[in-house]
Amino acid sequence: MIQATKSILSKISPIKKHERKVIIVIGFSWTVVDSLLLLWRKASGVLPEKYYSPNLNFLKEALVRELNVFLISLLIGYFLVTVLKNYLPDSSLWFNLFIKTLLLLLVAVVMTFFIYVTYEWLIAGHSLAYSLKKFFYNLFNQRLLLQKMPQWVVLFILTLLAMEINEKYSRGVFFNIMIGKYLQPQEERRIIMFLDLKDSTPIAEKLGHKEYFKFIRDFIYCISSGFLENEGRIYQYVGDEVVIWWPESKANARNAISALLSTRKEINKNFNRFKRKYDTLPEYKVGIHTGNVMVGQVGIIKKDLVMSGDAINTAARIRSACTDLNQKFLISKDLNDLLDLKEWQCESLGLIDMKGKNEGIELFALKI
Repeated sequence: MIQATKSILSKISPIKKHERKVIIVIGFSWTVVDSLLLLWRKASGVLPEKYYSPNLNFLKEALVRELNVFLISLLIGYFLVTVLKNYLPDSSLWFNLFIKTLLLLLVAVVMTFFIYVTYEWLIAGHSLAYSLKKFFYNLFNQRLLLQKMPQWVVLFILTLLAMEINEKYSRGVFFNIMIGKYLQPQEERRIIMFLDLKDSTPIAEKLGHKEYFKFIRDFIYCISSGFLENEGRIYQYVGDEVVIWWPESKANARNAISALLSTRKEINKNFNRFKRKYDTLPEYKVGIHTGNVMVGQVGIIKKDLVMSGDAINTAARIRSACTDLNQKFLISKDLNDLLDLKEWQCESLGLIDMKGKNEGIELFALKI
């Protein structure tokens, strides 16, 4: 039974797993926020007694309420993360805003309906028919929805904001952006990976501009799942090049190597699809380095979160050295020391002179 479960889970793509994690985070976050607001209203004595009967079992009320919130927020998360992202990817901005506005109104109605009716039915002990009748009476005569909507509107907007920021700047940076951490440059140690499509010019000439763009899009989709699976954070896409980073640690150094194995696995898994659509299997070269970078927000009209420093420049030059040294995957000595690889896992290529560097850098070819 356990083996069968593992087998099923292994068939779920890393992107799908990531979507499920985001949905669970949304459900958990909404439930925690609503629980804290409920406790605050209870402690401050501002529970709406004109809608709810006082002096009933508060613990039972809270459990029933938060179960409603958790289940419905999971459903909302599913629509935001899966339906809108996967089924409306090519729709216009106005249509996406229209759908999200309708979803927002639906959230307010559904949340208010289930919380109110389950309270009257399961907590206050009224019949289901009476609970429904009372809900609709308060809805139309006491402006129930208008009084309940602000909480769900705020939660909904914050959720959309967090999703947009994480997609723009990579996951995990929402809180740092909100508190303004990167308004002033911050020095951080990061592992930087530059990944570049091999033989891109001949492929572009063979496929033509439109098909080559589709080829790049499918290629990036495949390799991105490998980075998601190994905690990698996409920094930027530049044509057929992808820049990925991890906070520096021994565990993340191993994650970077595991990501390469995962991306190659994803490419091989989609071998037939690439051959059928493009008659070409994408190959790529990679350079990885670790060191200090400066991270901060730049721009006035268009803002971005930018990395700069010697570490990122060195990683880019290591990637370029792959062509000169006829290697696929190169890492710096700094990363090799962090990884503590065995001799059979990598090979020292000695000190390599690189453009813009006063001294040569010892590079290692990965044997993976």
